[in-house]
Amino acid sequence: MSLIAAGISILLLVILDQESKLLIQSSIPFLSSITVIPGFFNLTHLHNTGAAFGMLKDSNLFFVILALVALVALIVSRRHFAGKLMGTGWVLLIAGIIGNITDRLRLGHVVDFLDFQLAGYHWPSFNVADSCICIAAGLFLLSSFQPPPKSSQS
Repeated sequence: MSLIAAGISILLLVILDQESKLLIQSSIPFLSSITVIPGFFNLTHLHNTGAAFGMLKDSNLFFVILALVALVALIVSRRHFAGKLMGTGWVLLIAGIIGNITDRLRLGHVVDFLDFQLAGYHWPSFNVADSCICIAAGLFLLSSFQPPPKSSQS
């Protein structure tokens, strides 16, 4: 993927993330839910000052610094993310980090709203940026099972 295509993709994903969060904030009161699929999926307006699953609550500054360091490292190491899976994962990871760091800097917390349950198990709420980060991790894992590219120095 070219750098321009990657940049446009990142921008579109960040816009999708931020617009979906703004829509939730303007239409669902904090700590309230709208049932979409009964017993399976709700839109629930929540705030998270920690990491995934609410771990390290009230650590917003730590995660802002960690995200900034991760962004710099990812940008500097861009050339190491070769191939379709790794390149797409890089784009998704950058977009996810930018989406959540935008919330942390603007609001002091991350807005979560995608709320799933299945067979009595309630998955912690998340957002579009979190989805980008998780899909990126999956793509990186999948790419580790691919054979290495053939060297041109045979």
